[in-house]
Amino acid sequence: MIYLVLKATLSGIIVMIVSEVVRRSPSIGGLIASLPMVSILAIIWLWRDTGDVTRIANHAESTFWFAFPSLPMFLIFPALLRHGMGFWVALPAVSIMTIVLYALTIWLLPKFRLAL
Repeated sequence: MIYLVLKATLSGIIVMIVSEVVRRSPSIGGLIASLPMVSILAIIWLWRDTGDVTRIANHAESTFWFAFPSLPMFLIFPALLRHGMGFWVALPAVSIMTIVLYALTIWLLPKFRLAL
């Protein structure tokens, strides 16, 4: 139980740091948010929990492929905001778009013999 609390606390601290930095400097906050901290933490937790290098390798490769469908959101969301779309309309719009792109990725990758 202490281990789960430690993982949740550390993850929450990272999100808090990013949100505080973004208030002062959106660029530096974006840089910090773009770092693969969550993936690295997940890999460390997975290594500690299982020691299974095959599972870790599969996780890292899946993370690589799933990064692509999330990237358009970071261009389309600011474009929608700058063109007058309200925040609470733009956010679900790009979220739905991202879900569709994830589904497309899950469907498409096996066609290229790439297993997730």
